[in-house]
Amino acid sequence: MPEPVNATVMPAFDKKDIDDNKVLAAIGYIGILSLIPLLAKKDSKFCQEHGKQGFILFLFEVVVMILGMVPVIGWLIIGPVGSLLALILSLVCIIKTLQGTFWEIPVLGQYRKKINF
Repeated sequence: MPEPVNATVMPAFDKKDIDDNKVLAAIGYIGILSLIPLLAKKDSKFCQEHGKQGFILFLFEVVVMILGMVPVIGWLIIGPVGSLLALILSLVCIIKTLQGTFWEIPVLGQYRKKINF
């Protein structure tokens, strides 16, 4: 049976790669610090995947910050809700990364495949 078109393929990681790099990969979910695992650990697939996803999350945070400046709707809805969502996503990703697993952020996570550092 063929695989569905929009099925998510989770990356597989080497256990040693996970154990050696999970703290650095978790740092990638703290705003602009997503560049650290991307640039410092080019040989680690675990760091690269988390760094890419962290970078996408950072871009989401920037968009929320910009849209949050729009009078009324931005101040009351987009800014607070978007910031809370970004914070929750960051915390979940950090926890999952420190546990040595990969959790793809719904909607945003798929765009990590388009980033090449």
